[in-house]
Amino acid sequence: MGNGRRDSDEHYVLDLCDDVLGTAGIRQHRFDWLRGDPSPTTGRQVALPVDAYWPALGLVVEFYEKQHSEAVAFFDKPDRLTVSGVHRGEQRALYDQRRRDLIPQHGLTLTVIVADEFTTRRGKILRDPERDRAVVARRLETFLG
Repeated sequence: MGNGRRDSDEHYVLDLCDDVLGTAGIRQHRFDWLRGDPSPTTGRQVALPVDAYWPALGLVVEFYEKQHSEAVAFFDKPDRLTVSGVHRGEQRALYDQRRRDLIPQHGLTLTVIVADEFTTRRGKILRDPERDRAVVARRLETFLG
């Protein structure tokens, strides 16, 4: 039986990033300037997490699985609207774009690694650490000494 998030493809890829970069990134980091839309009832804006952040490198990595590019029933509840007044899939696209816009505006580099860059079966990475590390190293080569 798996451990959920620790066994996830996201965790696996971010661990490979740590290995390639030789230092551990901060998982699910939140910047005060990267916020979701305000709640229509409270006005509260939640700080949006990034998948991983390496402060010394000025690097943010986002790992995109299929829910970032297509509707996935598990994530997209069609009968519920989000605080943004849109369905979850639309909100995810809005927030992904917000990350792509704001992260570079704050002097950081955003690298997006897409699950499709790896060998997958039924949407899951077929783990081959040597091959997968090479995929990650190509995406992060500008940060390597």
